[in-house]
Amino acid sequence: MRYRFNEFEFDTESLLLTHKGEAITIRHTEARVLAVFLQNQASVLNKEDILSYVWQDKVVSEQVVFQNISHLRNRFGNTAIKTFPKRGYQWQINTQVINCDTQIKLDPNNCAKSSKQPTQAVTQNKQTLLPIIAIVSLFCILIGIFYFDKEVIDSNSGIKLAYIPINDPNNKSHNISFEDNEYFDFTELDYLKTEQFQNAISIEYPKIAKVHPFILTGKVRTHSNKHYLDFKLIGPISIWKGQISGISKQDVISQLTEHLKHELIYELITTSQSSELKLAKLSIIHQKSPNDLIILRELCMTYFMTDEFEKAMAMADKLIKLAEKQNNLQQMARALAYQSKVLTNKGLYELSAEKLSLAKDYFKEINDFKYLARAWYYQSWLDHQLKDYDAIKASLIKSSQLAFRANNKLGGIESLIHLSSMAHTYHKNKDKYFYLQQAETKLRAYNLPSYHFALISYRYASFAKTPSEKEPHLKKVLELTTFAPEHWAAQSSKRQLVSYYLSHNRIVEAQKLIDTNTIDNATNSYLKALLAQAQLQTDQMVTYAKQTFEQAQLSGSRTLSLDSALLLCSQDVDYDYYSQYINNNATAYWRAMNATKLSTINL
Repeated sequence: MRYRFNEFEFDTESLLLTHKGEAITIRHTEARVLAVFLQNQASVLNKEDILSYVWQDKVVSEQVVFQNISHLRNRFGNTAIKTFPKRGYQWQINTQVINCDTQIKLDPNNCAKSSKQPTQAVTQNKQTLLPIIAIVSLFCILIGIFYFDKEVIDSNSGIKLAYIPINDPNNKSHNISFEDNEYFDFTELDYLKTEQFQNAISIEYPKIAKVHPFILTGKVRTHSNKHYLDFKLIGPISIWKGQISGISKQDVISQLTEHLKHELIYELITTSQSSELKLAKLSIIHQKSPNDLIILRELCMTYFMTDEFEKAMAMADKLIKLAEKQNNLQQMARALAYQSKVLTNKGLYELSAEKLSLAKDYFKEINDFKYLARAWYYQSWLDHQLKDYDAIKASLIKSSQLAFRANNKLGGIESLIHLSSMAHTYHKNKDKYFYLQQAETKLRAYNLPSYHFALISYRYASFAKTPSEKEPHLKKVLELTTFAPEHWAAQSSKRQLVSYYLSHNRIVEAQKLIDTNTIDNATNSYLKALLAQAQLQTDQMVTYAKQTFEQAQLSGSRTLSLDSALLLCSQDVDYDYYSQYINNNATAYWRAMNATKLSTINL
């Protein structure tokens, strides 16, 4: 079915959008949402309707509905789609139906060749729509997978993967090599060392990324005649991690190369993905490879990161059972540790402690000191919920010691820094400085890159009582992260400084700080929005705030998504959309930090 409105035409079968006869780019899901609105113009559609029509049985958040509606409003105007509070949404632009041959409809009267007029919502029969869209959706997915696979397999050289010689925790080479095949074109970077590279990824990766965008690195160890590989695949956007065990080196390599054939991995580490989209794609690839423990673990972890705790628990249960069948104690232990984190978040501390104790036992059984150290780090969070500082201290000291024993230097230092932070929270002034100084001493002894020292300055800033006392420490963070500007400590420090400067009318300093970094990310877009607000440039502020929201959604930053939504609500921009996002996603901590602002806009 083709529809014409204003100077646009849209074909719901091909999902082709044209403007004045010229084809224009539109996201696939955005196009499908548009199709549903045009095909059901007489109806008010609620978010459940739209989710069932467009995403079928895929696991996605209702937030994707709001996001796509926002995109359509940006494209066609804020009045294109009207919100009916507590009811849903309806298309508002006068629209002409060009033909009716292939219309998918809920209302048979929609096929009349006439201009659209808004009407009251009516009861719809969804059953006629669901099977057809399911078939179309499946067809589109298969076509997408086919073309990606075709590009990979038909390539003369396959996926180009550079790898750093695989070492054991004591940096002794295991001489693991990879052979080219129809899927992979391997290049050994024998001039790089695993530990050196992993400890300085933020600096080292950009140096070679243009030539080698995908870099494989890892460490392997043996215990009781079994080999354990802990690997990382670094890409332009993120890192894919996993653990593999086998009876021989060749067995481990075979499992790894089979796992790395999944095209989704390269998509995830190359382009930013919203949590909802990542979940949908992981669910699909899990269905294709149900026995891949790494995919299942990533699915479990992503559910946890999006606060879908029940689904995270279910996936972890599934991982435990599957790992048990495969005799993989490492994955069983990690799944139990995830369940402990979920239970801690749900306030079920006794059950959480039981799960974590089991995880520790499994890690001990296979001498996995690296992840045993992480388990003790998780234990400190459980201790914190119980307000037991002595237990927190003991857990983090144990975590640090085990990490150093596993030659995981950054992990050991992280535990010391976190202990310093906990000591500050519990007003243990002697401890907070002692353990922070210990961490700094370790950083110097190991001669680690300067951006790691930014964590020390950042922690000193958190100890300061006033913004003016924080300022020199935060500026030191930015100085130390000059060559790693996207480090989380740099991003947080810049935001704190800009907010401080704007609150004291130090506009020039705020402007200078924003201009020094040209990276296009959610944090910098948000800072530009704050600056525009301070300069009373409302239109620019709205543009940057919307840009922040979209970038934050893609990068999975809930805090920045909430902050930008609050900024837009304060300007009464798409208030219903952004206020609903806040109500559905705000944490208790975020609400407490923004209580005054929320009160002023009745949220």
